[in-house]
Amino acid sequence: MYPAEIFRDTLSRLLAILGRHAVRFHLTGGITSVAYGEPRMTHDIDIVVDNPALAGCLDEFVTAVTQAGFMLDADAARRAVADRSMFQLFDMAEALKIDVYPREMIPGELDRSTRLELFEGVWIPVVSRPDAAASKLAWASKGSQKSRRDLRQIARLMPPEERPELTRLAGLLGLRDLLAEILAEPDEISG
Repeated sequence: MYPAEIFRDTLSRLLAILGRHAVRFHLTGGITSVAYGEPRMTHDIDIVVDNPALAGCLDEFVTAVTQAGFMLDADAARRAVADRSMFQLFDMAEALKIDVYPREMIPGELDRSTRLELFEGVWIPVVSRPDAAASKLAWASKGSQKSRRDLRQIARLMPPEERPELTRLAGLLGLRDLLAEILAEPDEISG
């Protein structure tokens, strides 16, 4: 797992660029699994960005991230924004990969972002806990075993008042049965 300070430097540079260009975003993926669930290793940063906002400043964004020390395939980024598919940045200074998702996996998730103090004194928009769990559910439906475990850990620590939102989002995704199945699974292999 990368030290938190490496994430901090990379995120500070990237989020400053997104802020300068008024692109809404939030963190998702492994970092938020750690924040909402249990500590585990993560080797990259996952970020959801507002597609129309990024599309409107894509050339400036590409220039800015390149100048800030990130490597990217500009043509792949343009295709990804057009297709609403993931593209990657690579922070050459910290040898850290960032997966950029120019679309919401869970409809309306950017509107429900919350701010967490991920590093001392640094508050960053992150996916809400129910949306993080729903995102893990969506990845689990595609076969991700790590997402199944993350979902159970997030749900276990979820305040009771947030559980109905997770159930609503699972229904929106057509995955209520899978949610029930995953939440009923044990965390450890018994033998």
